[in-house]
Parts: sequence; structure tokens; C-alpha cells
Amino acid sequence: IHAQQLNCLLLFLWILVDEGSVFSLRPPLPPLGRSRTGRENGAAGFQRVKRGWVWNQFFVLEEYMGSDPQYVGKLHTDLDQGDSAVKYTLSGDGAGSIFTIDQTTGDIHALRSLDREEKPYYTLRAQAVDINTNRPLEPESEFVIKVQDINDNEPKFLEGPYRASVPEMSPVGTYVTQVTATDADDPTYGNSARVVYSILHGQPYFSVDPKTGVIKTALPNMDREVKEQYQVLIQAKDMGGQLGGLAGTTTVNITLSDVNDNPPRFSKSFFHLRVPESSAVGSAVGRIKAHDLDIGKNAEVEYTIVPGDGGAMFDITTNEHNQEGIIILKRPLDFETKKAYTFKVDASNAHLDPRFQSFGAFKDTATVKINVLDVDEPPVFNKPSYVMDVYEDTPAGTIIGAVTAQDLDASSSPVRYSIDWKSDLDSYFDIDPVEGTISTNELLDRESIAQHNISIVATKLILTSRVAVTVHVLDINEFPPELASPYETFVCENAKAGQVIQTFSARDQDLPTSGQQFSFKSPKEDVKNKNFTIRDFGNNTAGIVTKRGGFRRRLQEIYFLPVVIEDNGYPPKSSTGTLTIRVCGCESDGSLLTCSAEAIFLPVGLSTGALIAILLCIIILLVIVVLYVGLRRQKKKETLMSSKEDIRDNVIHYDDEGGGEEDTHAFDMGTLRNPKVVKENLYRRDVKPELKRGPRPPVSQDSADIRDFINQRLKEHDVDNSAPPYDSLATYAYEGNGSVAESLSSIDSLALDLEEDYDYLNEWGPRFKTLAGIFGEQSETQSDSTTTENTH
Repeated sequence: IHAQQLNCLLLFLWILVDEGSVFSLRPPLPPLGRSRTGRENGAAGFQRVKRGWVWNQFFVLEEYMGSDPQYVGKLHTDLDQGDSAVKYTLSGDGAGSIFTIDQTTGDIHALRSLDREEKPYYTLRAQAVDINTNRPLEPESEFVIKVQDINDNEPKFLEGPYRASVPEMSPVGTYVTQVTATDADDPTYGNSARVVYSILHGQPYFSVDPKTGVIKTALPNMDREVKEQYQVLIQAKDMGGQLGGLAGTTTVNITLSDVNDNPPRFSKSFFHLRVPESSAVGSAVGRIKAHDLDIGKNAEVEYTIVPGDGGAMFDITTNEHNQEGIIILKRPLDFETKKAYTFKVDASNAHLDPRFQSFGAFKDTATVKINVLDVDEPPVFNKPSYVMDVYEDTPAGTIIGAVTAQDLDASSSPVRYSIDWKSDLDSYFDIDPVEGTISTNELLDRESIAQHNISIVATKLILTSRVAVTVHVLDINEFPPELASPYETFVCENAKAGQVIQTFSARDQDLPTSGQQFSFKSPKEDVKNKNFTIRDFGNNTAGIVTKRGGFRRRLQEIYFLPVVIEDNGYPPKSSTGTLTIRVCGCESDGSLLTCSAEAIFLPVGLSTGALIAILLCIIILLVIVVLYVGLRRQKKKETLMSSKEDIRDNVIHYDDEGGGEEDTHAFDMGTLRNPKVVKENLYRRDVKPELKRGPRPPVSQDSADIRDFINQRLKEHDVDNSAPPYDSLATYAYEGNGSVAESLSSIDSLALDLEEDYDYLNEWGPRFKTLAGIFGEQSETQSDSTTTENTH
């Protein structure tokens, strides 16, 4: 209320000083030399007048609480002479509803209270018109009515309440958080929106900056363990914090975060535990705990046993949920051996803060004493398990072994033994209840059951213990040894005396195979053997050794050597095997050449060099024969050919014209020319016909096609540069019966005609290579005859 009154007083004084709020509607003055006379000239006339205080903005006080309309200002034109001939009008924002104007005087009033925070200003337009003619006297002018701000809004904290944290033991001035308040009043007018911060509650622990709202620590070494939560009340006041300003408050909840400034502490320095001697290894036998005032990871505790009396018997770990130290048994306890253990345990933090280590030792130590309690224990066997061996077919009642159990308690009660009936359903064994000796109850058969697993029970009063006994049934020596395989042995003819020609071994069907031991020797009746002997190597192998040299296959090809093999079983077994030795021919280094019987007939005593020389002689003779035959054929070729210029010409003879008597239908060359011709009179090639051969049939007139084909092929071969540089002559002794070309030889003649003209060789000889290519291909592929080529 005081602020509103003060604003109203200031506004009133300002109005008095300004001689009233008047808005002149007169337009700007005209240039010098121009004037306006009277109202008769209307808006077109101008005159120099004295201007009053002219402004174009009105102010209205917000939140006006008076009963009468609030006066805003006055509109006036110089043309108004006070005779009520001018009418003033108002339009624009709030005209008629919020603001009203007196048409005669031009006074403007606000009809209701205004709020600057809702609308800070209003834009309106004013007009002065002639009341009689309603003609505008002045141009329409625009002005603004601004709502004058008063301090009617208090500062507000939009984000409150606040939460913040700061580490404990922080120094003075450590930043905590910042608060901000906003004021809806006009920040450009007065101090209505200028906010100042202060602490109403929370001192002397924290402070706030009055301008920025930053909160800092004000008290050093605040301890979380003493007080963790703080509630600070912050005030924001406008008007620069002066009297009469409006204020708003907010709450800041500040938490001191933990730091590792406290070591763990045991609740007592001595812990006394009792543990039964029957406790299992690895079980928890007790718990101790050191308390740490810190929280989280700063309160994690590590426990360690100080090396000493109990370090070897016990271990300690940390329970992650409640930070207890769990003591674990590492080795079995024995009341009769040791009745108590004493050791020390250290408790320390896992995560140390170097800032606080200088305060003192960050660990604590306690003493732990563990008393071992005596417990009645079952008998204890002197072995964890027993293994016994017995031969099969051992007589019943034979003792095969014994078990021993003791009562380790101080009472030393007697122990009784028995066999668990579930492990020996057929009662193969029996045990002495006092001595613990185990004996057979019936005959054992390894082939039926090779291993027996029984359980022996030792009883003391009502306490029992068990031990496993494994009985292996051993095999008796039932099978004699024999040779491991049928060895194929040979001795070289050039072998020397004392040479090992074969290594052999033995096998036995008895078990076990890993422990068998064999010995080898010659039979007594064979000790006078002058050829071979047996040498035992002592490692389950033996060798055949020659006693002489000079073996000959032609004298004796095979030798038989008996060998006696004996094992080490119970009772020992032996057998006699026979080794077969074959005499073979070998190289000088001992490698095998041959053992066949044909080699016996070779000359005796020939060396390898001599044999190679003989083979070379044979090869040379064969080469000479081949060259001789080639020269003879070359001479025959020169007598046959008409031209002797090219000595490389090849004469190819086809001496066999078919398959003998079965080849009775040779291919007819005439078929190539006229396939429709059917040959009715075909003769056997291997039988000379009895009828005399008639005159040769004339050459057919339609052989021009064949002649043209032959000439074309001749031209192609003559101009062919890729052909070999020598000619090839192919002679066909028989071309088939009825050949249109007739036979080129006299083999097919029925009667020998020595006067026959063979000058065709001179005419066709040079071109026989082409004829061979033409007719040879057809004859060789289509004739049934089998031919043989001899090419030189």
C-alpha cells in the first residue's frame, strides 16, 4: 500500500510540473512565411501559434483502486476555441471498453484497473472533427497509453525446492549450488524487479551471495558422521532488499557426501571361538566384524590374518553384504594333536583417501582364539583305498591281504571289521572281524570276473567308516608263447659267418602282455647245426645268425631252423617254432636281387660288371642287325622308284590283304563311284580262281568326276609348302575284285602274263603320294583287310 501511495504521489507531482497532460492534435508547424487564418479556412489554413507541452504518450497507473475512473490525459487541438464546436473521438486498443474520452473536452479516463503484467501498453488513435459537419479538423493521430508499473509481484523460485550435496570435511567457501528467483515486475522501471538473496535458516553452516544466489559452505570440517542432512531457507526480496519490498522463499536440502575419513574399528579386541574337530575343510568356523562409520565403498573392510600360529590352519574372507570377517578352516582339526589356536586379525579399508591418512593408522587389530572341541570320531583306515592281487583257482581260505583302522579318540575303543554285503553279493571273500585279514571264500575265475570291488566297514560303538578294496584276479599261465608272425627270412649267397639275417619276437595269449618276458634258444637236438644259430637279445627279441658263408641255391634253396620260446609265467610255458630260410641272390651291399629258381641256372661266379658287359654286347648286335636290314630295304626302294633324286622316299608295302579265308568280301572301289552297283561274283582272295581272267572291262565314261577330284588333290599337294620334303609311295597288292581302276599289280591275274605292260609306273609314279592319300585312306578305313606298314 505504501508503494502504491508513493507511486501515485510521484505521478501527481509530475503532472503538476508538466502543467497537465495535453496531447496536441495540431500537425507540425508549417515552414516560415506560411500562415493560416481562422476556422473558415478549415484544415487548409495555417497560422503560427504558441505550442504548449506536446507529447504523444500517456501513463496510467496499474492496479488503481479508486472509486472514480482514473484520469489519463487530455486531447486538444488549436482549432478548439472553447465554443464546443469541436468533437473528439477515440479508437484502437480498449477504446470504449477500457478507455473513454469526453467528446467536448477531450479528457481521457480509464474505466477499470489495469495490470501491466497482463498488457503493458495500449495503442489508440484520436480524431478531432467539426461537430456540425462532422468534417475532420485534424488528421487522425496515433498515441500510446503505457501502464505504469507498481511493485505488485514478489520474486518466485521456479525450480525449488532444491537438492544439493557437498563432500564432508570441505573447506570454507566450497561451492554447493545456485538458486535463482524471477520477478514479474518491470525491470526497466524502478527497483520493483531488483532481487536480493539472503539466508533465513541454515547459518552458520552455509552462506549465499546476495546478487547471484550461489550457496557456499561457511563452516569448516563439517562431519557427515555428526550430521548428514541440512535444510537451508533462502529468501529473495525485490526493491533491492529495501523496506517495503516483496519477498519469496525456497528450501535447499543439502547432503554431506561421505569421504573415507574413518578407519574400521573392532567392537572388542579379543574374540573367543569354539570349533568341533569334525569340522570339514573349507567350512566357516566363526565370524568377527569391524565397524566403519563411513558408508558405501569407504566402509568396505579387508581382513587379513597376521602370520603366526593360526595362519596355516585358518583363512579369513569378507562378506560383501555386511562386511563381516568369515574365518574358514584350511586343514583338518584334531583334538588329540592340538586343542587351541590363537592368532591376530587386521581390519583395514580397501579404498584409502590420502587426505586423511595423516590422521592416524587406518586399520585395527583384534586377537582370535579358537578352541578345538573333542568329538567322537569313527575309525580311520591307514590307507584311503586298498589294492590286492590273487591268482585264479587259488584254494578257498587263502589270505590275500589285510586292512587296518584305528580309533584316534582318547578312549581308544576296539574296532570291528566286516564286508558290506551289497558289495559282495556272491560271498567270494571273507574278513576276520578282529584282525581285518581278507581271505578267499571260493575259487575265483579270471575269465568270469577279472576284478572284484568290495567295501570294508570298520565299526567303533555306533560309529562306522568305510574303505574300498579292489581285488585283481591274476591270470595263470595257460598258453605257451609262439612266434609273433610267420617271418619270411632269406640269406644271401654271399653272406658271411656271424651275420644276423633276421630279428624276430614272440607273443603270448596270457595276460598281462606288458609284463611278459620271453627267452629264445635252439633245441638240444639242433645244437650241432652248422648253418644257423639263435641269439637271444634279452629284450623279448632274438636273431638268426649265420654260422658259415658260401650258401648256394643250386645246392640247397630252403633251410628250416627250429627255435624254442619260453615265457616267465607261473608255471612257465614253452613251445617250438620253425623259421624258414630261403637262399637268395644279393648285391654286394646285401640288398636282395632274386630268389627265383630260374636264377639258379645262371653261370656261377659272374659279377654284376660281367652281366652288364654281356647285355651291352647283345644290344650292339641288335643295333647292327637293324641297320643291316634297313640298308637292304633302302636298296630295294631305289630299284623300285623311277626317280633316285630323293633318297628319303618311303615305300610302304601292304603285304597282307585281309583275314585269310574269312575275308571273302573285300571293299570294291567301284562302290565309291557308283554305290548302286551290286557285285554278284565275288571271289575268295586266298584261293586262285580256276577260270581264266577275261579281258579288262573298259573304263567307264562317267569317271570324269573322279578324274577331276584327283587332279584337284594333285594341285593342292603340289602347292602345299607344309608337306614333308620327301615322297611316300603306297603300293596296294590287291584292291578288290571288280575295281574300275583295275589292279596295279599282277597278283590278281589268273594266268601269268609276262608281256603285260607295267609302264604305268613311269606315268603315275611321281604322283603316287597323292594316290596313296586318296585311295589309301579309303582302303584303310573301309576295307576289311588287315595291313602291315614297313616304313623306312
